[in-house]
Amino acid sequence: MTTRKSPADSPATLSSPKDPKTLAMAITEAAWSKNAYDTRVLDVSNIASFTDMFVILSGRSDRHVIAISAEIEKALKTKRILPSGVEGRQSGTWILMDYGDVVVHVFEKSVREFYELEKLWTDAVEIPVTEPQWVKDFERMENQPETW
Repeated sequence: MTTRKSPADSPATLSSPKDPKTLAMAITEAAWSKNAYDTRVLDVSNIASFTDMFVILSGRSDRHVIAISAEIEKALKTKRILPSGVEGRQSGTWILMDYGDVVVHVFEKSVREFYELEKLWTDAVEIPVTEPQWVKDFERMENQPETW
């Protein structure tokens, strides 16, 4: 586990809890509450020096991606966990949230398909997560072709 604290860190601005997996699970729960789907949690601790885990999620539109990231930030803030940085809020197609030991990628579906981030990290160990049924139902509806 990596520790990233600066002297400016105070109890009100903790960068992460002691266990990256616990933080990753808190992130997924918050994201699922906003119907984030296609969840992947990757342990990159043996192949990356800047973080221990990636949480990769999808949203159906830029507004949905923004709402998911805002919910993650809100839920973790109640636990006094703040990101050290957030990128991509303006476009909302790929928002990166740096929580030190866990880096969160919230993608708009087509942007995720284009970048295929998971393929860049094939040596990572995937941590199994079970999405709630409502998330699975949402993803199934999202993947059905539109019939107008």
